[in-house]
Amino acid sequence: MHTEHDWITTPLTADLLRGALDVERTEHGLLPHRLPARARAQNTNPQLAMAEAQPSGVRLAFRTAATAVELDTLRTKRDYTGFPSRPDGLYDLLVDGRPAGQATGTGGNVLTVDLVTWESELTPGPVGTVRFTGLPAEEKDVEIWLPHNETTELIALRTDAPVEPVPDRGRRVWLHHGSSISHGSDAASPTAIWPAIAAARGGVELINLGLGGSAMLDPFTARAMRDTPADLISVKMGINIVNQDAMRLRTFGPAVHGFLDTIREGHPDTPLLLVSPIHCAIHEDTPGPTAPDADEIRKGRLVFSAMGDPAETPTGKLTLTVIREELSRIVGQRAADDPNLHYLDGLDLYGAQDAAALPLPDHVHPDAATHRHIGDRFHARAFTNGGPFAAG
Repeated sequence: MHTEHDWITTPLTADLLRGALDVERTEHGLLPHRLPARARAQNTNPQLAMAEAQPSGVRLAFRTAATAVELDTLRTKRDYTGFPSRPDGLYDLLVDGRPAGQATGTGGNVLTVDLVTWESELTPGPVGTVRFTGLPAEEKDVEIWLPHNETTELIALRTDAPVEPVPDRGRRVWLHHGSSISHGSDAASPTAIWPAIAAARGGVELINLGLGGSAMLDPFTARAMRDTPADLISVKMGINIVNQDAMRLRTFGPAVHGFLDTIREGHPDTPLLLVSPIHCAIHEDTPGPTAPDADEIRKGRLVFSAMGDPAETPTGKLTLTVIREELSRIVGQRAADDPNLHYLDGLDLYGAQDAAALPLPDHVHPDAATHRHIGDRFHARAFTNGGPFAAG
């Protein structure tokens, strides 16, 4: 099967991975996790379990003179009942930090989810192989970014020259936490999610804790961030709490304080940026919960609607407008004693005028062009012009 090259098989180990907080040895191979075992043990939510095991921002990183690379993986792809099969997840290849190729996975499992009942069914499948050829023969840094939206067990790595871990280049580490928008939602590929775009432009190493449906101020996520070495930290908070109608104003503010307090236990002086939600018309002034529009599902379209009543906002129900006001207030209060805490209004990343030009296709999640827009805006606001993450 592999006759065109003299293949060297390199054991897959944690020191070849970037962007994962933990790895699990499965019966098949190595499964990257974006939350540590302690956090996973405290979680009871299937959505979060699926999200943290999808390797958004996780990449294999090694140094080699190889001209050909093969990676065997066992993916778990997610489809929805009544909808066309979702596109295959992409693997992005970078050579010395520059795009050098893309490939799709093959084989693998399929998890089919019913959007009405939320029941799911797993159809097992075989291991697949991702192949990259024609790489330059000299020594180089190689990164293979794993699909941001497919659980990916790593089975075997083959190259036609020896592999070693990439040495520390001295780049700053940016630890980011957010919702499905940070996870990657409908981005074009794993390096095209907005945090990856901002990280590349800012010249930093990304650890992405964008967890689809799961930016819920969970204490175990705060503890994971507390215990993860980082030079820069950001938390983008609000949309999931509205989506799930999970809190009221009375509990939201103290929960934000507690989340920040926990991070500060491990990072007392690290630049910490609290980011409020981007513009989302259905929830600007209408509380959650959010639900798929049943009429649109019958037409084969996934579109979300706000199910709350704006009249309940004065009693403490949360909208995005309320959340932005509260996050701004909290940062203003804390910054007097924490000069390294900063606030970024999500409307500066994507506001109502941006929505007119780049509408959210399902009313909640950005498309590929909007990910680029948000990534560029975040880089400009955070990494340049004296922003909180600016070098030096």
